[in-house]
Amino acid sequence: MSSLYQVLSPAGELVGDLKGQLDEATMIKMYENMVLVRQFDRKSINLQRQGRMGTYAPFEGQEASQVGSAMALTPGDWLFPTYRDHAAAIVHGQSMARVFLYWMGHMEGSISPKHLNIMPPCVPIATQMVHAVGTAWASKLQNEQHVSIAYFGDGASSEGDFHEALNFAGVFQTPTIFFCQNNGFAISVPFSQQSASKTIAQRSAAYDIPGVRIDGNDIFAVWLTMKEAMQRALEGKGPTLIEAVTFRYGAHTTADDPKKYRDQESLSEEWRKERDALQRLRVYLENQGLWNETREVELIERVSEQIDAALVEAESYPKSKPEDMFKHVYAEPTWMATEQESELVKPSKQEGIPA
Repeated sequence: MSSLYQVLSPAGELVGDLKGQLDEATMIKMYENMVLVRQFDRKSINLQRQGRMGTYAPFEGQEASQVGSAMALTPGDWLFPTYRDHAAAIVHGQSMARVFLYWMGHMEGSISPKHLNIMPPCVPIATQMVHAVGTAWASKLQNEQHVSIAYFGDGASSEGDFHEALNFAGVFQTPTIFFCQNNGFAISVPFSQQSASKTIAQRSAAYDIPGVRIDGNDIFAVWLTMKEAMQRALEGKGPTLIEAVTFRYGAHTTADDPKKYRDQESLSEEWRKERDALQRLRVYLENQGLWNETREVELIERVSEQIDAALVEAESYPKSKPEDMFKHVYAEPTWMATEQESELVKPSKQEGIPA
């Protein structure tokens, strides 16, 4: 149970079977997507530091888990992200401008394209797992060929919603994929202090559903595992729990200082040097004659232009107002919400203090 399923080694060499499912174009697209979202992540951190965006949750280091899983999905599938899964959302079809809007405090940043089922990022821990089971159950009852994927971290596996979701999905055999990005820490608490279980994948046995533990920095392993889980789900064989072992290079959020509770720099340096997802895939592509430095430079230039264009679009959007927080909460506003909104927007009675 503790062994990791791996197809592409950290050295960029095949150590597993691609099963004839991955063609060259898909491999190249995997790399291009990972470069895109890494550049987006770095840009977002800079924007927060410049005061152009609010608190931001970085994901650098976890690109293979998010990109590989999202690329396996079909447009009709349901995606339930956490506050750290914007890479998966972007790859599945959410515009980068919308993601920027979300972190700039706009409600419109949570709106999904009409042809996609991307739910708003979930900040409460693990609650989206139950929602994903619900949509998967609905898909099953309506005989739709769609799966629902719930992204979550290792910390979420310590919440009651995790167990409730797996239990319900197991009983009703819903087409749900529970995708855990185990980066080793629930903010400051290592997994070893959260649970006596050696792995998250082994918990699937309690609900009699498949559980698999994979190298979350091996995008080939992620994609192939997702495809198998989706096939099982659509054949009526129920849910799968996937534990993708990975690592986040940066802080929990830009409001956090990980140096206060763990040796973040040393850990990140080790993972970057020895297990980085982008580096291993680039080495593989280069060895196959599918990539070179010229294409790398062109890609960086292209994605930088795309990100900058998305930022211009987001920053051109009308500024949010504090009273916007009362919108889309109730179908009919309660008297209490109406009173609170009125108190917020009325001119201050204190002289010299703006409303």
